Amino acid sequence: MLPVLHIAQEKLGGYLSVDIMDYVASLLGLNPMEVYEVATFYSMFYLEKMGKYILEVCHTGPCAICGGEEVLQHIKDYLHIETGETTPDGMFTLKEVECLGACGSGPSMQVNTEFYEHMTSKGVEKIIEDLRNKSEDGQSTGWAEQFS
Repeated sequence: MLPVLHIAQEKLGGYLSVDIMDYVASLLGLNPMEVYEVATFYSMFYLEKMGKYILEVCHTGPCAICGGEEVLQHIKDYLHIETGETTPDGMFTLKEVECLGACGSGPSMQVNTEFYEHMTSKGVEKIIEDLRNKSEDGQSTGWAEQFS
């Protein structure tokens, strides 16, 4: 189910609507509730439209101790959005997530499928500006496009 949900999300608008989850359930011969349970459990599945770049910042203990809360606040201030919001241009959505699996190298952040460790406020600004420049150049960053 996980690979099918990833493909559906990428190819059908960037998030999993109820109609899309129902379609996945019918394809796999599952009860729709089984698909809903999986889609709502994992943070990599989105149930509403998101920005082109999803900034996921770990907010568990180890990352928080290493400065994760400051990095998260800096992103909020820099982009003028709160957790769960998307910038007005549709470019960035900010999320707080549970462990990203880098407890020894926090604070950590994931942007779509790219993973970053030892984050700092200046490092976050550079990543955001690089993504803005990449978008202006028309370069793609979607994982499914790498295989098409």
